[in-house]
Amino acid sequence: MKNQYLLFTFCCVLLLQGCSATSHPIGKPALGKPSSSAEMERLIDQPGPIQLKTISSADWSVPLAGLLNLNSPAAIETGLKDRDEPIQIYAHVLKHPRFGNFLVDTGVSKKLLGDPGRYDMNWLIQRVMHIEKIHTNKSTAEILQGMDGKLSGVFFTHLHLDHISGLPDIPDEVPMYIGATESSTRSFKNMFTHDATDQLLEGRPPLQEWRFQPDPQNKFEGIVDVFEDGSVFAISVPGHTPGSVAFLVRTTHGPVLLTGDTCHTRWGWEHTVEPGDFTDDNVRNLLNLKRLKNLVAAHPQIEVRLGHQK
Repeated sequence: MKNQYLLFTFCCVLLLQGCSATSHPIGKPALGKPSSSAEMERLIDQPGPIQLKTISSADWSVPLAGLLNLNSPAAIETGLKDRDEPIQIYAHVLKHPRFGNFLVDTGVSKKLLGDPGRYDMNWLIQRVMHIEKIHTNKSTAEILQGMDGKLSGVFFTHLHLDHISGLPDIPDEVPMYIGATESSTRSFKNMFTHDATDQLLEGRPPLQEWRFQPDPQNKFEGIVDVFEDGSVFAISVPGHTPGSVAFLVRTTHGPVLLTGDTCHTRWGWEHTVEPGDFTDDNVRNLLNLKRLKNLVAAHPQIEVRLGHQK
C-alpha cells in the first residue's frame, strides 16, 4: 500500500511539473547580436532591404475562447461568447539580399494532414485541434517550390503545432531558430503535444536560441538584430508561450510587424485583448501585447500582421 501511495505521489508530481515542449537538443546560439528598442526605433522609419511575403497556407476554425480572453473587461462589455472563429495559418517568406530566404513559421504540409498519425499526432491532438477543419490554400511544399533560391532557415514565433506543421516539407538540414527557453520550459499542456513536436523535429539540426539581453530602454524584454544590419529585429514577447518571439522587418515597402500569437485576431489587436485558453501566461501575454501596440502607436506607418487573421 505504501509503495502504491509513493507511485501515485510521484505521478502527481510529474503531472504538476509537466514536461518541456520538446526533447530536441539546443545547439549554438542563434545568429544576430543583442540590440535595443532605441536602435530599432531609430531605423524603423527608414525603408529596408527585405522582401517579405505573407502567405495564407491554410484556412481553419477554432474556438474563440482559445483566441481571445473572454474574461477580459472588453470582451465582457462587448458580450462576446465562445463560438467557432475562422482563422488562417500563415507562413511568411523573408528574403535578405545577402543571406537568402527564410520562413517565419512554416505553414501546413499536406503530408501531415494526410497522415497525422505518422507524426505522433494522436487522436486526442487531432480532436482538440479539429485537424479536419484545416483546409490548405498553399502547402509548405508549394511555398518552397515558388521560392527564388533555397531555404536558409526557419524563424519560429513559437513551437505550437500549428506553427511547425509545415516541417514535413522542409529539408532536414535547414537551421531552425527559437526564443530563449521556448523548448525547455516545463508545462502541463506540453504533455499532450511533446511527442508530436519531437517527431516533427526528429533528424533535424539542434535548435538555436536567440541571445536576448535586457532592453536598456525597458520597452521590451529583449531585442536581437538578426542579421546585424538593422533589417530584421527579433523581439522577445513571452506570454503566449515562454519563448514567444515577434519580428520587426524593414521591408522595401516599409516596416512590418509580425506579432506571432502574441495577438491572434484583429478584434484582439483593436481592443488590446490577449489570447485566451491557448496562452500559457495571460498577464505576461497582455503586457507584451501592450508593448507591441505602443511601438505601433509611436510608428503608425508599421504594417501589423497578426498571428491568425488579417
